[in-house]
Amino acid sequence: MPENAAHSSPKSKKKLASNRSSLGHKITYALRNPGRIAPYLRRSGRDTVLRWKHRDHVAYYRAVMASDTQRNPGGAIGSPTRERWLALGQMQFDYLIEHGLRPEHRMLEIGCGNLRGGWRFIQHLNSGHYYGIDISPDILMHAKKTVTERGLQDKLPHLTITGDLTLDFLPSEHFDVVHAHSVFSHSPLHVIDECLSHIGRVLTPSGFFDFTFDRTEGTEHQVLREDFYYRTETLLDLARQRGLYAQFMTDWERRPHGQSKIRVSRTPLPGTA
Repeated sequence: MPENAAHSSPKSKKKLASNRSSLGHKITYALRNPGRIAPYLRRSGRDTVLRWKHRDHVAYYRAVMASDTQRNPGGAIGSPTRERWLALGQMQFDYLIEHGLRPEHRMLEIGCGNLRGGWRFIQHLNSGHYYGIDISPDILMHAKKTVTERGLQDKLPHLTITGDLTLDFLPSEHFDVVHAHSVFSHSPLHVIDECLSHIGRVLTPSGFFDFTFDRTEGTEHQVLREDFYYRTETLLDLARQRGLYAQFMTDWERRPHGQSKIRVSRTPLPGTA
C-alpha cells in the first residue's frame, strides 16, 4: 500500500487535523456544545482522582470502566443506547464476515467488553472457538449476561480477565482472527507496542489482527488519559518494527464509524504493505 493511501479516506480533513487537547479546541467545542460542558467537567474531575490513585494505565482504565459500567454498561464501551450497541456490533460482524471469517476459525477478541460484537461472533463460530479477554471484571460480568440472554451457553465461549497484553497464557499459532475494537483508542503507545510485540506468536501463519484507532493527521495527542489520537504512520511503523506486515484498511473508512482500522499479520496478505 502506498504510504499516502491512508489519507485518501472520505473522513473530514478538518476533523482529522484537530487537536482535541488544545485549549482553543476545547473553548470552541464548549461554545458549540454547551450541554456537554458539565459531563466533561465530571470526567475531568474523575480523571484527576484516578490519576492520583492509579499510576499504571491498565489499573487506571480498569477504574474508568468500573465507574462507567456502574452507570451504563453500554455507555462504558461507547454505545449509550441499545440501538447504537446493536448497530456497532452488527458493523463489526459484517466487516469480518466480508473478510472471510468462517465458523471453523478460532477468534480472539481483545477488549471484548459486554460482547457488543462478540455475541454475533460466538453465534457464528464453532463451539469453543471464541476467546474474549478484557481488563475489566465489571464489564465481563455483563458479557456473561449477554451470553445467557442470547442463549449461547452451548457455544462455550471463553471469557477471561487480563492485566496486560502479553497474551502469555494463550497458545502459540492458535488464532486465525484477532480483533480489538475501540481498545487502542484508549491506550498509550507502550500498551499498543506490548500487544504488537506478542500478537504474532498467537496468530496462525495465515491469520490477521484487526484493530481500530482514533486517527489524526495533525499532532498526536490525548484527552485526559482516556482517548488517544495517533497518526496512521506511527502505528504502521510500530507494527513493522515488530516484524509484522501492516495495512491501513481503506474499506473500513466507508463505515459510519469515527475510528480507523489497521490489519497486521505474520505473513503478507493480499494488498498488505
